[in-house]
Amino acid sequence: MTKRLAAVFLSLLLLLIALPVSAQAPTVANNKVPGRVLVKFKESTPPNIVNERLDKLNTRIAARINKLNVLVLNVPRFQEEIVISALSKIPYVEFAEPDFVATALTATNDLSLSQQWGMFKVVAADNSSPSAWDITTGSSSTKIAILDTGIDQDHEDLAGKIVANQNFTNSSTVDDLYGHGTHVGGIAAAITNNATGVAGIGYDSTLMNGKVLDDSGSGYYSWIANGIVWATDNGAKVINMSLGGSSGSSTLQNAVNYAVNNGVVVVAAAGNSGNPSRTYPAYYSNVIAVAATDSNDNKASWSSYGSWVDVAAPGVDIYSTFP
Repeated sequence: MTKRLAAVFLSLLLLLIALPVSAQAPTVANNKVPGRVLVKFKESTPPNIVNERLDKLNTRIAARINKLNVLVLNVPRFQEEIVISALSKIPYVEFAEPDFVATALTATNDLSLSQQWGMFKVVAADNSSPSAWDITTGSSSTKIAILDTGIDQDHEDLAGKIVANQNFTNSSTVDDLYGHGTHVGGIAAAITNNATGVAGIGYDSTLMNGKVLDDSGSGYYSWIANGIVWATDNGAKVINMSLGGSSGSSTLQNAVNYAVNNGVVVVAAAGNSGNPSRTYPAYYSNVIAVAATDSNDNKASWSSYGSWVDVAAPGVDIYSTFP
């Protein structure tokens, strides 16, 4: 099996553990970030023109997503739509839009391989042996980027698995203070055959820890887009995003396109609305969208669904690592 095929197969195993929302997940009534706007000027735009137009609108560049040529702007609060409208009328501008909020799609946690019913559903058709592991257990050269709330660096099932760390949030640490990213990392690549804790699907793979959600489980689309670009540029074969927002975004779409165009498999949770409403980035056609099933192979009552969902898989009471 070639490295490319192995990476694709591993990503399919990984996505087959969906992550449902829990009572702890934050709710967002208005998912636009106050005081922030995203804008993309055409690449041919002279820098002095960019600065001049932004100064006139009383905005300040807070960050850049360089590979996407997107600027993250701080704007006066309650003036976001006015600024977006004004920017959109400038001939040099390709698009201007709000920065939106995504949240972790959270699952419960526990230990013990014997309790990992979802694992056996995925790796063993007859629930008697982990047959998929006979095909691949991953590889140290296969980097799985977990874009989430961070990963516990000292966890006994994850120590030594993390080969890259980057914090894109306003948190003071790349570590996981919320618990979700560590849970996802364990599903992906927890150390296996160590008589401790849980088993990871691709346990021979390595992890990239991209913290794109803060310590409350929420994150800006601009953080996520930056994380996607970082993971792509640093050798990720698979990007997993067990998170979602309710609004589409040119910035987020462009980040996904950048990853896919560079050969990365992108996986995202379909959401927990219990209806066909769209969840982003899972809704994008080049992202593998994963809905959730229970231990009886029925769709979880809260799981999002629809023609845009690619696969449904275990997502109720999924056991994994926890800080």
